[in-house]
Formats: sequence, C-alpha cells, structure tokens
Amino acid sequence: MVSDPGLLLPGQGAQAVGMGADFAAASPAARARFEEADEILGLPLSRLCFEGPLAELTRTDVAQPAIYVCSLAALAALEERLGRPLRPAMTAGLSLGEYTALAAAGALSFADGLRLVRLRGRAMQDASEARASSMTSVMGGERDRIEALCAAVQQETGAVCQVANLNCPGQTVVSGEIAALDRFEARAAEEAGALRVVRLNVAGAFHSEVMRPAADRLGAALAETPFSAPSCPVWQNATAAPETDPERLRANLMAQLTAPVRWEESFRGMVAAAGGVPFLEPAPGRVLAGLARKIDRGARVLSLHQAEALEPVAAELAGAGV
Repeated sequence: MVSDPGLLLPGQGAQAVGMGADFAAASPAARARFEEADEILGLPLSRLCFEGPLAELTRTDVAQPAIYVCSLAALAALEERLGRPLRPAMTAGLSLGEYTALAAAGALSFADGLRLVRLRGRAMQDASEARASSMTSVMGGERDRIEALCAAVQQETGAVCQVANLNCPGQTVVSGEIAALDRFEARAAEEAGALRVVRLNVAGAFHSEVMRPAADRLGAALAETPFSAPSCPVWQNATAAPETDPERLRANLMAQLTAPVRWEESFRGMVAAAGGVPFLEPAPGRVLAGLARKIDRGARVLSLHQAEALEPVAAELAGAGV
C-alpha cells in the first residue's frame, strides 16, 4: 500500500480568529469534529475558533484544544473529499501538535487526545501564572554558545533559563524566568553571537523546568489514557526520532513539557526517511511549511490552510496514485 504524505501538525501560536470556519462550512465531516469537541469539553470551542475574541482564543488552555480540533477537522474534510481515510507515511507535530500527530496516526482517539490537550493547556497556564516567566526568540547565534550562556545565567541567578525550541537554522527559542531572560538578552549578542533577540508574547516558559508542575499533572492523565500502536512512525519532539511503541510515545509526551522541542533535527530525519514523499500541513496557518523551507529547501510541503485548498490537494493525492 502506497502512503499519503507525511503530516506536519502545527503548534500553539498558529491560532487566529476565523480558523476552521471555512472547513466547517464546506464539509460535514469537519463540522462534526467541531460539534463533537464542543460536546466533549462543554465549551463553545467552535464559536471561539470562528468568532473569537482573540484574547480568549489565545489563552493557552483554549488555544491548544482549538488548534488540535482545527487541524483534525481539516484532515477530516480532506478524507471526505478523497472518499477514503488518509494513510500518512509519518507524522510529527510542533509541541502541542504532537498530540494531533498521534491522533492522526491512530495512537490516540480524537476524544482522548482532546481531553489531554485541554488538561495540558490548563496545567501549562497554571504553571505559567505561578512563576513569572516567558520565552525569547534568538535569531542567529551558535547553539553551543546559546546553551552555554543559558547555563551561566541560570547558575548566576538561580532562575530557570533553558533552550526550549530548536526550530530551524538560525532560530532558537529560550525559556526562563523573567530575571534570567533579562540577563540572557543583555548578553546574547556578545556571548552567543545572536543577531537579534525578541521577547515573545506567551503565557510562560514552555519546555522548561517552569513547566515541571504541569508535567506532573499531565503524567497522571497520560498514565490513565489508552494508547494504541500508531499506523505510521510518529517523530517526537523530545527525542527527534520516530516512535511506534505506545509506552515510549506516552513517556516522550511527558518529557516534552520540560525538554527542548528538537524540530529541526526531527524534520531532517523525516526528509531522509521519506524518500521523496511530500509533506502536508493542515490548518491553522503555514508556520511549519516556512520552517521546512529553512531546514531543507528540497522538501515539498503541501498546504491545507484553507478549505479552498481541499480540491487541489485531493486532486494531487489522487493524481499521485496514493
């Protein structure tokens, strides 16, 4: 059986008011996903996605389930258009998107994945509110020097300062408590070779030890959630490696909250394993397609960011004989 493209599932930050509304209007299958999510959560998630307000949609505990549902609704609409289930060659997701990747590969049910991301978002929001922290995007610089500066700042201040995301060449994200980030940013150019640093508008220091209480809460829920063997390898953020064993998938999800997201390594490995098979990024947004171009210009990523792309993407998959 020939596989469909590898799937790249977006993470937090891709949310935007109006997301998914066109898929729900165009596809009964997509609309059913949103309706099921509203019922499971007891929350008007579809209304928040379609109408906002942005301030509420951007809350960590809302954005995470919203993006999860939007991505899976877009894939449901594509399957409806194709008249068959998708058979991804492999899947991966950026941070939150790893849960979507597991659901798309059949390792988690839609409902179980939704409950987990809702809990994950709440736990991360609570951990962020408990300790004043944030994240800083670092453009340029050398990874070893950035990591060394983080370690030095953490030792000097006694406050958390860690590399959180390794997204693509020349783009690193550092997480930490505010006092540590202030010091890191002041020294990043001279000591790490950074060309620019930008403090991000996020709730807290994701993928760092600030999230340890959230990881503990999530670990308890993961232990009670049934996992199945996925239909294809899932490349995980914490290891930058493909996994199919349900227990290791579960363990790596827990590790992900306090460990760096190794996206660049993951995508390079996926491209090497894909053997020329393209990738597909569903809504919302096209962030991962942008990162893909910076990691490997030869990699091809189809975008399903709007419902108007359903027909051309379906035609391409059908034309490829998959």
